[in-house]
Amino acid sequence: MSASGGPFRRLLGVDIGEVRIGIALSDPTGTICTPLTTLDAQGAPDDQERIAELAAEHEADAIVVGLPINMDGSHGPAARRAQAFSRMLRSVSDLPVLLHDERLTSHQAEARLRAAGVQPSRNKAQIDAAAAALILESFLAAQTED
Repeated sequence: MSASGGPFRRLLGVDIGEVRIGIALSDPTGTICTPLTTLDAQGAPDDQERIAELAAEHEADAIVVGLPINMDGSHGPAARRAQAFSRMLRSVSDLPVLLHDERLTSHQAEARLRAAGVQPSRNKAQIDAAAAALILESFLAAQTED
């Protein structure tokens, strides 16, 4: 069950960065999350429109945006940017846009890539897309706990 009251199947995950935006997609059963692509950040509203187009193209039921909450639970400048980004995304997409805590996903993505033999310092775009997949995995895990 989702935070907005209904189950979602296919989700598009978004990891917002100042330079790149990582995008991931869950399978139609909402079980497997896979890095999809990375977009070069161009600013609002272009970024939000491209994400809305990807969500429509991949028939997503909802968009999950990573919310970079500080380790102490507070919302700093990055969290406020993610909230503003999500508000703009809601204005250009008919889909639900949900925020989900993304603490440590970039570090986890780097660790996964290292374990797979990929050099993170040379593959920043892969880290961003992998972080988006981790955001989706975390979101889906939280839904099963409800």
